[in-house]
Amino acid sequence: MLSYILRRILATIPVVLTVAVLVFGLLRLTPGDPALILAGDSATPEQLQQIRTHMGLDRPITTQFALWAGQVLRGDLGVSLHSGTAVTSMIADRLAPSLALALSTIVVSTLIAVPLGAFAAWRRGSRMDRAIMAFSVLGFSVPIFVTGYALILLFAMKLGWLPVQGYKSMQDGLGLFTQHLVLPTLALSTGFIALIARIARSSILEVMGEDYIRTARAKGITERAVLLAHALRNAAVPIITIIGISIALLISGVVVTESVFNLPGLGRLVVESVQARDYPLIQGLILLFSMVYIVVNLTIDVLYSVFDPRIRY
Repeated sequence: MLSYILRRILATIPVVLTVAVLVFGLLRLTPGDPALILAGDSATPEQLQQIRTHMGLDRPITTQFALWAGQVLRGDLGVSLHSGTAVTSMIADRLAPSLALALSTIVVSTLIAVPLGAFAAWRRGSRMDRAIMAFSVLGFSVPIFVTGYALILLFAMKLGWLPVQGYKSMQDGLGLFTQHLVLPTLALSTGFIALIARIARSSILEVMGEDYIRTARAKGITERAVLLAHALRNAAVPIITIIGISIALLISGVVVTESVFNLPGLGRLVVESVQARDYPLIQGLILLFSMVYIVVNLTIDVLYSVFDPRIRY
């Protein structure tokens, strides 16, 4: 198992290098001059050349990449073109809201979706099974911003139970922190609950037809024990996979959700950086999200070795 984990870690190295090259090259190929954005339209050619020299834009592309890669390895993602603030500091300032939203979403989605999927598999063909599957189709089909605005209209504007927008940190109190996080979490969780529940149901139904399940039933073990102790554990690999994919998909969902609920997180920072064409900030955010995706997939591969008894080499 240790050799398997080591091979998976080594396999991520070329992926990381490829991502770094793509992130660096993508922004170099987009139209627009960072020096012109920084200096303004009234800048003289001499001023633009000075800025390009200072930023290293007049050097060969390979030299620029080597310098940039060295900075990244030291934890330096550059400086924002507009604010003059270090990109790492800007990301750190916006990390807490996004992290809170992502963690609450994945926890709520998992705690609700896995039991729903297991119950639907247990009651296969019943009204509850059909209702859960109908919710899965609906929840996965409706865009996040539609769900978000519907929740705001009902719970914030009509009932007045929860705040419309904004974010409060834990320092402002657990109550305020939770209140401002409920609606964004519900809006973002709906699609993931539907997706995970559907996969969980399919995986458990596939396992329920195996010989060891029939043997357990023949021994007189109750259906609930068969479902929880045998079927659910052996169906864990596909469920863990879809949960991991959901964590990676949260990146795009967070951008939309934070815009709808006006949360000052990384999603809003992405929108602001794109609108301002702040190249170093965009580059840093894309690199961060890519690394999160790679780490999530590596974690899933490692968990395979724990839950899948066939991986012992």
